Amino acid sequence: MTWLVITVILNPDYLMGKLFFILLMSVNVDANELSRERQEELRNILKHDCGACHGVTRKGGLGVSLLPEALADKSNAWLVQTIQEGVKGTPMPPWKMLITEQETLWLVENILRRK
Repeated sequence: MTWLVITVILNPDYLMGKLFFILLMSVNVDANELSRERQEELRNILKHDCGACHGVTRKGGLGVSLLPEALADKSNAWLVQTIQEGVKGTPMPPWKMLITEQETLWLVENILRRK
């Protein structure tokens, strides 16, 4: 069981005057809350969809490296926000229409554990 502490994220567009806050309330992500089927679907998304840009080995490519050491300076909340919302001006699309915040956090935790 993992707890995500309440975190406030600043949008990188802050310097251009577009400041907004996202408050991620204490989220409990327990693998038991996701069915084995859904966990497998998420692993498949990570391998094939994320891997198409970030590399099958996650060492990077069109997208940045998804290896734990490359993400060490990023908070889980920032990673969830980036995956959910995408990155404007880049090929990184928003995934919020396909995966929930809880599922995104589960993926982030798996990426950081190299699963």
